[in-house]
Amino acid sequence: MHQKDKNFLTLMTLLTAVLVVYLYKPFLLTIIIAILLSIATYSATKKLIELTKSKIVGSLISTFLMSILFFMPIIYSVNTLLQYANHFDAGYIEKISTYLTNLHYKLPDTLSYFQSYFDNFISKINVENISSFILPYATQFGKMSAGFLKDMFLIVIFFFFINLYAEELVRYFKTVLPMQKDEVDEIFTQITDVMNVVFYSILTTAILEGFLFGIIGKVYGYNGLLLGILYGFSSLIPVVGGAIMWLPISLYELALGHTKEALFFAAYSVIVISIIADTFIKPMIIKYINEKFFNTNAGINELLVFLSILAGLSTFGFWGMVLGPAITTLFISILSVYKKMED
Repeated sequence: MHQKDKNFLTLMTLLTAVLVVYLYKPFLLTIIIAILLSIATYSATKKLIELTKSKIVGSLISTFLMSILFFMPIIYSVNTLLQYANHFDAGYIEKISTYLTNLHYKLPDTLSYFQSYFDNFISKINVENISSFILPYATQFGKMSAGFLKDMFLIVIFFFFINLYAEELVRYFKTVLPMQKDEVDEIFTQITDVMNVVFYSILTTAILEGFLFGIIGKVYGYNGLLLGILYGFSSLIPVVGGAIMWLPISLYELALGHTKEALFFAAYSVIVISIIADTFIKPMIIKYINEKFFNTNAGINELLVFLSILAGLSTFGFWGMVLGPAITTLFISILSVYKKMED
């Protein structure tokens, strides 16, 4: 092929690639998420296909399990929260605001400079201000929920077909990418290993910590299943984590005059869940799952994974916990392959 023909073909390829991206732009994010989830569960899906001796059955089971573990809790939470919102009693907000405005709390001497600002902030808390603050977020939550449910439906569909044709897709991309087969395999292996670690870390964290918080919620008369699901998802947020859940509940119990219950809620969440479960139990469970079932051996820096999840959540929202590590790993893998080519 002449150089002129090559240049023309390259130009046409870039042009059509831009058109394809523009054409599928509304579905691009959901397709990428489905691909990454498929990569993360590749080992499990492969075992299911081998066990059932059918690509269709194995892919269906994998899609069903992923939907149950990942998406059904979200659908249940959104539906339950919307029901609570329709029957919400503003008197609860009034009780909390009354408690906070009547709270005469003195800051430590080292923070005495901020005492006036703190008192001023507390004095402005009332039902009207809280309601006006919550209402826009509640409206936005409703819009986001509808869009999120639509995205989940599309992800499930794409996830099934990607699993069904996974081998054909991988084989095709290996032939069209301008790289050696071992280089493509290295990149795919690194991304698969990292996505396995991230996916099962997310799943283990959500189930373990959500279960523990759901128990204490049920004991005190709350909807244990709902609190467990919400805590499971909130625990995935770096730094803040489960405090998004246990702090408001503790304040609510304080507002009702249940001081012991509030302190126990906070102490249980910090000591049992954040320290014991998250620091000691979760790593052992993840290690056991990887060694016994998936044999994942990803030599990755845990701090880098943490930062990539944090950056992903800040940039892409909820799905950033999947996109962040994937983008970071892809970049590092390409740099690694490039370095080997230079050597």
